[in-house]
Amino acid sequence: MRFLLDAEQREFTASLDAMLTAADTPSVVRDWSRGDHASGRALWRRIAEAGVFALAVPEAYEGLGPRPVELVLAFVELGRHAVPGPLVETVVAATLLTEPGPAKRLLPALSAGETMATVARDHGYALDGEAAGIRLSLTADGLRLAPGHGPVCPSLDPARRLTPLDPGGELLATDPPLAPALLLARLTTAAQALGVGLALLDRTVEHVKQRTQFGVPIGSFQAVGHQLADAKIALEFARPLVLGAALTMTEEDVAAAKVTACEAAYATARTALQLHGAIGYTAEYDLSLWLTKARALRTAWGSPDECRDTVLSGGRRW
Repeated sequence: MRFLLDAEQREFTASLDAMLTAADTPSVVRDWSRGDHASGRALWRRIAEAGVFALAVPEAYEGLGPRPVELVLAFVELGRHAVPGPLVETVVAATLLTEPGPAKRLLPALSAGETMATVARDHGYALDGEAAGIRLSLTADGLRLAPGHGPVCPSLDPARRLTPLDPGGELLATDPPLAPALLLARLTTAAQALGVGLALLDRTVEHVKQRTQFGVPIGSFQAVGHQLADAKIALEFARPLVLGAALTMTEEDVAAAKVTACEAAYATARTALQLHGAIGYTAEYDLSLWLTKARALRTAWGSPDECRDTVLSGGRRW
């Protein structure tokens, strides 16, 4: 299957890439990791102005969606630039909020970037609960609007700040659309991971051109070239799976895309760490912002084993 983006899609991704490049996202990520959300919120509003969150919100509630293919293209760029915040959770919230009353009240603000949303399942941890203005909790009785959140808990990725949500709160729906929400969560996570992997590969290629041993760039060594080629092949193999899943939106295709993209990004992260040497282990070096994200996204919204099981079983509901 061959995927060709049309002119509008290419322009959309190029403009998003240019905007995020100019935003100096590494400094935004570091602020976010410390709990300073000012620069992150400003960037969030600019992303919303580009129409990213509107792609998940139905037209009836001031959105443009749902448009999964364009969401995938956007999330690849968001991952490539390591944008922090509950990105996946915000578009998942747009899928969960289907009751007319809550949807009309909450979705326009999500589409416009005026607030963020996060989601917790079965009393688990929510991503960036302290920053999100809409905190959704999926419990046995349905979808609730959590009144608050608990303390920030340690996370592998400092920019992914995890908090428990307070119990109770307004009941928004007794039968929320869980299966479509999980599909979109896994799809956008896969796209974000693909972008993370592509950024890691680009940064590592530039590094091996500059780092020298025995008087020559290490990129000229055959073993280094083979490692980078393996990473490139894995990421390019994942790309059509992610785009194809956005077209079909079946459980098996989305799960296959998620496990393939996340495993490719994780393998690329390991290669990047090895080829950067000791500097790759330091938190002060920007590479770490993508390394930790690749590991965190690998298990977000479904571990590799869970996604493989979904593919092998022919689809499984949440």
